[in-house]
Amino acid sequence: MHIVACVKQTPKSDNVKIDPQTGCLIRSGTQSAMNPFDEFALEEAVTLKEQVGGKVSVITMGPPQAEAVLRDSIARGADEVFQLGDRALAGSDTWSTSYALSKGIEKINQLEHVDLIICGKQTNDSDTGHIGPQISAWLQIPNAAFVKKVVRVEKNSIVVERLTEDGSEVVELNFPCVISVVKEINKPRVRSVKGRMLAKRVPITVWTADDVQADKTKLGINYCPTRVVKSFVPKREVNAVAVEGANAKEKAAKLVALLKENKYI
Repeated sequence: MHIVACVKQTPKSDNVKIDPQTGCLIRSGTQSAMNPFDEFALEEAVTLKEQVGGKVSVITMGPPQAEAVLRDSIARGADEVFQLGDRALAGSDTWSTSYALSKGIEKINQLEHVDLIICGKQTNDSDTGHIGPQISAWLQIPNAAFVKKVVRVEKNSIVVERLTEDGSEVVELNFPCVISVVKEINKPRVRSVKGRMLAKRVPITVWTADDVQADKTKLGINYCPTRVVKSFVPKREVNAVAVEGANAKEKAAKLVALLKENKYI
């Protein structure tokens, strides 16, 4: 079984800052790491490899420094890593990003047939949750989002339980397919010493847009159909009123009067 996990390097959750002038995320000078949701995707890929056998490939799209998350992926149990690194990809929205990743996955598939693609449900820098479903659309293969459990793996399909608005449902998808997982699916393992040492020497395959035969009119900020105009941290205003009284009964009476005055009751 050949599994491809998609990962992304993002700012650490507690280190995200926004430029007050442009409203954009400030990425330079900030600490980065693997997108937290992608940790669960990679862990599930490695767990499935251990259960049924096979291989885990990891792909990311990003600048040279994104190499760090690929080496981290090797330390966590991945076997092979690929990076889409090309200035033509800069500023891509989810439509362009998913297109580029789909072309990269097609290239991996040419090297060795891909059965399953696993993504995290979203990233902590944009929170769209688009990438997994959009990759499946580009590749024209089945998709299941918000997967919380892999029930079983069959010879030609996978059975998963996915979250829905009113509970959950169990679905079966024929290979090849895409699943996007939620954090409830597993607990990411601690990197082993052996894995860390291996991560330092494993070669990283870097591809350009031309290498994966991507249409450059679908890539980068100049061709994105959508664009983030501004990001901002919402202002939070807390208005509290202390209800006082000589005793609990008096306080309760004042509280009820206050709630009635504001038409809460």
